[in-house]
Amino acid sequence: MKKSVKVYLGIDVGSVSTKMAVLDEGGEIVATSYLQTRSNPVAAVQNGLREIACLLPQGAGVAGVATTGSGRYLADVIAGADLVKNEITSQATAVLHYFPRVQTVIEIGGQDSKIIIIRDGIVTDFGMNTVCAAGTGSFLDHQAQRLGVTIDDFSRLAMESNLPVTIGGRCTVFAESDIIGKQQMGHRAEDIVYGLCRALVRNYLSNVALGKDIRPPVAFQGGVAFNGGIVRALEEELDTEVIIPRHHEVMGAIGAALLVNEEMKDGDSRFRGFTVASEQYDAASSECDICPYRCEIAQLRLNGRVLGGWGGHCDLWQQSQQARCISGGN
Repeated sequence: MKKSVKVYLGIDVGSVSTKMAVLDEGGEIVATSYLQTRSNPVAAVQNGLREIACLLPQGAGVAGVATTGSGRYLADVIAGADLVKNEITSQATAVLHYFPRVQTVIEIGGQDSKIIIIRDGIVTDFGMNTVCAAGTGSFLDHQAQRLGVTIDDFSRLAMESNLPVTIGGRCTVFAESDIIGKQQMGHRAEDIVYGLCRALVRNYLSNVALGKDIRPPVAFQGGVAFNGGIVRALEEELDTEVIIPRHHEVMGAIGAALLVNEEMKDGDSRFRGFTVASEQYDAASSECDICPYRCEIAQLRLNGRVLGGWGGHCDLWQQSQQARCISGGN
């Protein structure tokens, strides 16, 4: 009988994309998945689990699961995670696994962006942007649509630019006004496109990275790292080569898997199995009435039973649910 191979699953749920990575005990990648969240994180997690189940080699058994990203608590409830970690820790863990000397991590996603400062293998500072879209991938997607080009063509055109125009990228509204003006003046599409790339990088550096001590080696992670125009603009602005990890788009999931590998040396995993991909979940919300703040609690239910909830400013709601379970209440 073939011996079961232990593998570790990392799940990174973001507002735009849901990523998964499976690693073996030695930290080598076994399988990855990258799907669009499409405003339905429950379905995205289930679809990702289906995809991962098909990619696993025969005899592989999940010995640990960790979740990260903005939807980490939801993914925890669905999959049954052994560890829940924030994005900063997961991203830093992944990059240090491959590039131990990295001192700065730039991560740009579809709806948010981050910077992580690392010194001697330890995170010493970080910054995040979850409000302004002008420093994220959605900014480029929106402008590409306005210009009538695909995001792949957007990257190609940016690399062909020799005379990039200056675009006011502090706000998407101002950027659009600038684009119209530059088009009317007859500027080439590639110069406008690369001007947008430079605008995004300037916005990132003056917002997310403001006041941060950026030192090389610098790693660039996240889905936007596929865009050669952004890589070019970053290297010009920082005057240094930027490292693009091979699996840059799933680094958060990789970091989560590495962390749970360390955590689960002994003990059984809480993983609920790949059959959860076929279950019918209901999302709901309720108002916590335990204290005067009356926080809105997001809930996930299965067959009318509340599996978990999050969103409160304290742990009172969770504590009340645990007390109900102990007493046998619904």
